[in-house]
Order: sequence, then C-alpha cells, then structure tokens
Amino acid sequence: MPASPSTARAINDRLALRLLQEEGPLTAGQLKQLTGLSRPTVADLVERLTEAGLISVVGESGEQRRGPNARLYGIVADRAYLAALDVRTEGVTVVVTDLLGTELARASVLVADDAGTGPAVEQAVSLVERAAKEAGADRLHTMVVGAPGLIDPATGELRDSTGLPEWHRRLAAALGERLPARVLVENETNLAALAEQRDGAARDRDTFVLLWLGLGTGAAVVLDGTLRRGASGGTGEIGFLPVPGTTALPSATDCEGGFHSLGAAAAIDSLAREYGLSVAAPAGNEPYAATQVRAAAEAATSRPPADGSAAAPAGANAPQARPAGGAGASSDGTVTPVLPLGDARAIPGTRPSADAHVRFLDALADRLAIGAASVVAVLDPGCVVLGGEVGQAGGEELAARVEARLAALSPLPTEVRPSALGGAAVLRGALLMARDTAQDELFTPPPR
Repeated sequence: MPASPSTARAINDRLALRLLQEEGPLTAGQLKQLTGLSRPTVADLVERLTEAGLISVVGESGEQRRGPNARLYGIVADRAYLAALDVRTEGVTVVVTDLLGTELARASVLVADDAGTGPAVEQAVSLVERAAKEAGADRLHTMVVGAPGLIDPATGELRDSTGLPEWHRRLAAALGERLPARVLVENETNLAALAEQRDGAARDRDTFVLLWLGLGTGAAVVLDGTLRRGASGGTGEIGFLPVPGTTALPSATDCEGGFHSLGAAAAIDSLAREYGLSVAAPAGNEPYAATQVRAAAEAATSRPPADGSAAAPAGANAPQARPAGGAGASSDGTVTPVLPLGDARAIPGTRPSADAHVRFLDALADRLAIGAASVVAVLDPGCVVLGGEVGQAGGEELAARVEARLAALSPLPTEVRPSALGGAAVLRGALLMARDTAQDELFTPPPR
C-alpha cells in the first residue's frame, strides 16, 4: 500500500533533515540531487521546515551567485539544547550542546564520600544549572544521564545500584523537577558501546561486545546493530561472572569473587604491585590502574627482548592457538601438558619474558581473556572492544595479547580492539542519545 501524502511528507522531511545534519548547509538544488526528489517537492519541504523553525537560510553557495537557488539552508542549532551527564562514584561531569551536538559548556564536580544524599544531589543539579547558564540555554530539551547500575527497561529508572551511592538513584528525579526537560537514564557501559559504534573502535561492526575496564567492569552487547539490554536491563553485568582464580563466588548483592575481582581497577593495581611496578599517580581523574597499564604498554613497545633480538610486535609473547582439549599435540605426536593461565609456557611458541612490564601485561591478558572467552562462547560477536580507561591505555599491546589468548581458548574467531574513546565514551554516548532523542521528536513536523 502506497504511503499517504502526510506520511510521504514526513518521510521526505526527515530525509532532508538527516542530510543537513550529516552534510551541513545545502542548497535546494543539492537537496534535490541527494534525495532524488522533484524540484517542487523539495521546494515544498523547504518551506514546511522553515515555517516549523527547524531550518533557516544560513548563507549563499557562492560569491558570484545570488537569488533563491543560491540560498544555503541549515538546521537551526539553537532550536533545542541538550545535556549529557557522566555520573561516577566520585563525581559528575556534564556537557551542554546545541541540537547539532556542538559543545557549548562543560563542567565537573567531585562529590565526597561523606557528602550525604541530599547535598550530593544538590551539587550535581547545581552543576547542570550552571553549565546550562554558561551555554546560554534558557531551557534544556533532553538530558541523558550515564550511570553504573541496572536500568529498569519498563520504567527507565536506575533500579539497582548495589554498592553505589544512593544519590545516583535520586539524581534523575531531581533533575526533572528543577530543570523541566526530558531526562533519560542509561547504563554507562551501554552508552560507551553506542559511542564506540558511531565514532570509535567499532564503526565498521554491526555485532560486537564492549568489555568495560574502568574502576569496575562491565560489558555491553550490540547484535545486528542493536544494543541488547536483556529482560531486566542486566545484559553485560560481567562483574558477577564466576571465574577461576578468585577466592570466593559472587553473590546477588556483591560481585567480589566474580570477574570484577580480576579486571576491576583495584585488582589491576594489585596485580601491578605483584610484578613490582609503580608509577606516579595520575594528575587527572584517570584510574591509577589505567596509568599503570599505559606505562607497561609503552615500556613493552619500546624495550627489545633480553636476548638482544629485534623488538617483538604487540602480542608476540602471547599464547598462540592450540588444538581444543586437555593437552596440545605437536606434529611429531608429543603431548604437551596444559599449564595454568598466566604461565608463559602454557602455549607452544611462547617463552617467559624477563621484563616485568611484559609479564604484567601477559598476566592481565590472561585475566581479561577469561571474561572475554565466556562472552564469546555465548554470543560469538566476532569482535571485542577493550573499553574504558584501562582498555584504551593498554592499546594494541594489551588487545593483541587478549586476542591471542582467545584464539587458544575458543574456536570462534574473534578480533580484539582497544577503545578509541576510553573513559570519554560515556559522555559521547550520552550526547549521541540525547541528540537522537531530540531530533526524533523535533524532526517530525506536525501534519499540515
């Protein structure tokens, strides 16, 4: 059944607006060429969108040309203002943008552990108010809050914040009361995956898993281009995954003993100390674990092997693939016994490294591969992005090691990539969601 005239107009309007979003200002002639619509249809939609306050004339296409055909049309950026919040245990960062996503203001505040719920919420809300004022935004259209914890898919509210400050749960309601705007809450790791898919390491992937490595651990699952949240919003709570190498099992209220005990920042700090590594504390908000991993990755890249041979490429000391089963068989039939993860002799073709930085990265890759292998076995994503500050800090050195270990643990081919955005991915994802939400509403003009 052909679309009704009103439906066809709405489709054409959204197409034109998306092109103006992606390409920047265009003339009516350029819109005609890019959309394939007739000249009268383009003229009609330009008039309709101008009357709706969504586009305006922003210039002319050339100094030598004048008249209606030379007019450049662009989206009215100040038609709506947006805010994105990255809520962490220790504080909040907010960014305010216009409808096109141009950053207008940015601010952060640290929230003390003993601040109390009410004062902490007040600090965060006041921060957003100040940022909006600095941006010249008299009213915010949409705010997206990225926070750790489970988001109830039925209500969109932060449902479970076990081990996290109570003010996290109160913040969204307080923002809605003080700043009349649409307020959406999304899990921080899901937002990071959205950002990596649109602007980061997974731009070419419709299916991938983001393994978040920051102060805590988490995962986000994107299948066939769609972010999957699960029945209760808990997809990717990999910190609760029971894993070998820990002294206990996780519980419904505590992820200690799960993968969190191997891959969280505190666990990585402890691992670095086991190898005698220590670096100066970071100047900014970067987790100390990320600074440790970055220093180790840089040292591993720059230092030649102890035998004086040429420096090995990233992951050269990592395990290579071996036959599935309890032991590996060589070409002459000799059986090689399986050794524990973390032992550089565990896979044929590897050797222990005398460099503490390399041994630390190898041991960390062993840990991360355990969690990644569990996800790969269930979902077969083909790609795992090591996200967060730690994932970005490890770069190709860490990613290559994890990939090699996955090849030894699983028959499913999986590429492992370092994050392109690191900890900034949460804010970037929140901005993208806020912009998409606002544009979905505003880019549907009322029928004439």
